[in-house]
Amino acid sequence: MQKMLLILNDPPYGTERSYNGLRLARKLLEGGEAEVKVFLMGDAAACGKAGQKVPQGYYNIGDMLGGVIRRNGAIAACGTCLDARGIPSDDLVEGAVRGTMDILTEWTLWADKVLVF
Repeated sequence: MQKMLLILNDPPYGTERSYNGLRLARKLLEGGEAEVKVFLMGDAAACGKAGQKVPQGYYNIGDMLGGVIRRNGAIAACGTCLDARGIPSDDLVEGAVRGTMDILTEWTLWADKVLVF
């Protein structure tokens, strides 16, 4: 089974990099042939905020993260990046955790492939 780490750097909205990274993460998990971990860094830390409100018919990054978690993927958001954006850890979507450089290092060494969006 392939082990994949996806590192997201872009904000949840305004560009589509985080959206596309999460689309790939969910697809990899659907096939059951990959283990997937997603680390949110920089502006992507805001992707992890629970309760996002978006216009009808528009994708919701928080819901997409939930889809990764429901498929047994792991999500961590950089703690320093959360702090810089005023997002407390208890505001993260259910199942996501506050991350550290130690976690990112561990996940990077664990992964067969690392993809950066």
